[in-house]
Amino acid sequence: MKRVLILLALALFSAGTLSACNTMAGAGKDIQKAGDKIEDKAQDCKDGRC
Repeated sequence: MKRVLILLALALFSAGTLSACNTMAGAGKDIQKAGDKIEDKAQDCKDGRC
């Protein structure tokens, strides 16, 4: 019984870790897209098209 509980805990920990990685990767992509839009807008203003 103790072995089953340890394996279950390990499986839950692994699933949580993997889902956190996907969440952080998605957040990083969103932040990168926002940064690209800000950079594009700044370039437009620099060129006088603001």
